[in-house]
Amino acid sequence: MKVTKILGVDPGTTVLGYSIIEIHGDQIQLLDIGIIKLDTKSDHQTRLKEIFLQLQEVIETYLPHVMAIEAPFFGKNVQSMLKLGRAQGVAMAAAMTMGLEIAEYSPKKIKKAVTGNGNAAKEQVASMLTHLISKDIKHASLDATDALATAYCHYLKISGAQMNTPKQHGNWASFLKDNPGRIR
Repeated sequence: MKVTKILGVDPGTTVLGYSIIEIHGDQIQLLDIGIIKLDTKSDHQTRLKEIFLQLQEVIETYLPHVMAIEAPFFGKNVQSMLKLGRAQGVAMAAAMTMGLEIAEYSPKKIKKAVTGNGNAAKEQVASMLTHLISKDIKHASLDATDALATAYCHYLKISGAQMNTPKQHGNWASFLKDNPGRIR
């Protein structure tokens, strides 16, 4: 049975979330989930260097095959977008120099893969992941659970599973037939 390890990354310049999942067939095991705190670093260049070094350390520890990373979204603050883009680029460079493949996903695609709703709140994503991964991750920060959601989104893509898109039903009878556990 092929084993695949996925590093999920939610880039940031003050806090970067990461997670490592291991896939055995259709079983998902959470190996690690955490954050890299960067707000104590005095300047942007030092933060970028720290992202590079600490992500390489995570990669050396777990030896993932691929990094799934959240792509920057468009915001109104241009300076924030530039800093976030740099953090993402440095994270990607750390992965590439370690030989990892890279997959990028938009925030909406990640949220839709996990919850079925591309506009879900971070708390909804974290709550759903607890059920999907069968692991209590309530202690994890939302940056870390976003990274886990990114890794889970990539798992769904490579496994060929549906990205949590609800099936459309023409009537109640069809819905109840497909969802017998929902009858009360």
